[in-house]
Amino acid sequence: MTLCDRLKRGAVLAASPAALALCMVSVLGAPAQAAPAKVAAKAIDALSVPVEYHTLANGLKIVISPDHSVPTATVGVYYGIGFRIEPKDRTGFAHLFEHMMFQGSQNLGKAQFINLVNSNGGQLNGSTRFDFTNYYEVVPSNTTETFIWAEADRMKGLDITQANLTNQQGVVKNEVKVNVLNQPYGGFPWIDLPMAANTNWYNAHNFYGDLKEIDAATLADVQAFFKDYYAPNNAVLVVAGDVDPAQVMAWAQKYFGPIPRSAALKFPDISEPRQTVEKRTEKVDKLAPQPALAWGYHLPPKGTPEWAAMRLIDLMLIQGGDSRLTRVLVNQKGYAGSVDGGINWPLGNAYDYNGPMLWSGMLIHGPEVTDDQILAQIDTVVKDLQTKPVSAAELARAKTKARSELYDVVGSATRFGLVNLLGSFALFDGDPGRINRLEKEIDAVTPDLIRKTAREYLRPTNRTIISLKPGAAAAPATK
Repeated sequence: MTLCDRLKRGAVLAASPAALALCMVSVLGAPAQAAPAKVAAKAIDALSVPVEYHTLANGLKIVISPDHSVPTATVGVYYGIGFRIEPKDRTGFAHLFEHMMFQGSQNLGKAQFINLVNSNGGQLNGSTRFDFTNYYEVVPSNTTETFIWAEADRMKGLDITQANLTNQQGVVKNEVKVNVLNQPYGGFPWIDLPMAANTNWYNAHNFYGDLKEIDAATLADVQAFFKDYYAPNNAVLVVAGDVDPAQVMAWAQKYFGPIPRSAALKFPDISEPRQTVEKRTEKVDKLAPQPALAWGYHLPPKGTPEWAAMRLIDLMLIQGGDSRLTRVLVNQKGYAGSVDGGINWPLGNAYDYNGPMLWSGMLIHGPEVTDDQILAQIDTVVKDLQTKPVSAAELARAKTKARSELYDVVGSATRFGLVNLLGSFALFDGDPGRINRLEKEIDAVTPDLIRKTAREYLRPTNRTIISLKPGAAAAPATK
């Protein structure tokens, strides 16, 4: 079976985006060929990711997606604890613990987990996001059992010592200094906007962490955090690739099954009230060479028809060279070299979060341009979307962008994009099969829903604005 034949059957989950693009031309038909629309719809509807979903007695969720096109497997573990819901007075704690997970476990000493992956020619990573912390390995499929065992080993018995904690506190503090405190536009706007736009502390604190609070974390804090949140009933194991599902389930039961549940899972209320007044604030950045402007609007609840409409609005307004804001602010007005932003930007994608979220954007501009000039242009673009039906051509183009991004994610060579979607949908919704319904959700969006959603969620009273001023420009003049 050829690569393109597998794509037609929805089985190509490990091909590169470039290979998928070539096959999309073959499957959907070149633009010059007759009647491409009907063929395209049929081919797109054929995307069907194989998904098996199980839950062990201790609460561990397991998602398996077999794909035998490439002899590799991607093993991911997603824990339902991210920096949004870390303990108060311990900002940066969730991120600190991500580092702790690589410090050794019951049977694998310090750095041995990483060495195990490297010695098998694999790759690995971990990250902390709003609502989860994840770890994954891409390895030869004949080593799948080894890495299911290794992930279970560190869930069962992480080596939490004062020496490891002190070491990683230093690493995390240095990361904060390098990436935020000593970096032009550091933390702007991904840390700054949630803090300005939200009212609930859990959505509005410094996610990277205050250095004093990182230092204040005690060994007892870390041990309790691990016991409470790094447990099977707060986790998802995802295995995608060249594997036998029955064998994966047997390994999961063998290695994860004996791990006890957490009896102390507690999650805070992370809801946000409806914003009714525009918020504006300023930030002085002593390292920034140019001023910048950022904005954020609260999104509709995830999974609603309005959320699907905002997904397309994001694509129409800010994603790509043909987006409305790029055409106006960059090409026509020349206010900036680019406009960046999106849903859950820049930490994740539109799907891998759970709770309140912003649609945000930002640009770096010259000192000759005022914030009000930029905002006036943004308001004009938004008003057009609120008052006029979007054309069939523009809506179709946005839907094509959404499908293209989905194919890129599902078809990433490492399968990480696939694992990330399956893990997120299982963790947040108990429904990893939703991956096969995403296109239908997008297809259902109409011009009227676009206009209705823009009126409610892109109103100025739902917006937060941050003006970043270069430190040199903001400093008092010397005599």
